[in-house]
Amino acid sequence: MARNKHPEVTINRILDTSWELFMEKGYEATTIQDIVNALGDLSKGAIYHHFKSKEEILDAVTDRFYKEQGLLDVLTQNPKNKTGLERLQQCMIISLESPFNHAVYHMVPDLLKNARMLVMQVKTSMEDTAPSIQVLIEQGVADGSIHTKYPKELAETLILLSNLWITPALFTKTREEFYEKIKFLDALLSSQGLNLINEAVKKAIDVFADAVYSEK
Repeated sequence: MARNKHPEVTINRILDTSWELFMEKGYEATTIQDIVNALGDLSKGAIYHHFKSKEEILDAVTDRFYKEQGLLDVLTQNPKNKTGLERLQQCMIISLESPFNHAVYHMVPDLLKNARMLVMQVKTSMEDTAPSIQVLIEQGVADGSIHTKYPKELAETLILLSNLWITPALFTKTREEFYEKIKFLDALLSSQGLNLINEAVKKAIDVFADAVYSEK
């Protein structure tokens, strides 16, 4: 078998096609065979060569989107003109206003019915996202924009509450519940020296709620 000289082209085709199908049919209803059929010239083996599962494809689509939107740059770069708090607020705004995130909540309406995706969400939150957020909090402590003795624990709390407790895909099924939990999160973070939710973040929260709860 000839070696694929341009694997990145194949990977992007798989991601593009998968995303189109997730949007059209919904994540749960889309199968690997659907993706194979839509691509037309790749086998299941070729797809599994690059991705172990459908969940891994969605994860890769998510990573690519955030890279394109600049979220990964905010998390990894350290501009001298922004405090740790400002960078964290920027991350929140990008995530909340992301059309991709809005679409995902409609594609995967209930994570409790998909144990593998729920486990992946927890794993990603704790192993990938929380450490990146911790770096921003530690920067905020150093520059005086955040006041906490527990940057690691605060980062984990913020991500777990945001990605699990508050998420419409798990426990927060109405707009009213969503806003009540946001108020509690704001009070909790503020009590730990993290005044995260400013006016810009509030506007982004409204954008998210309008998109996610528009059909609820």
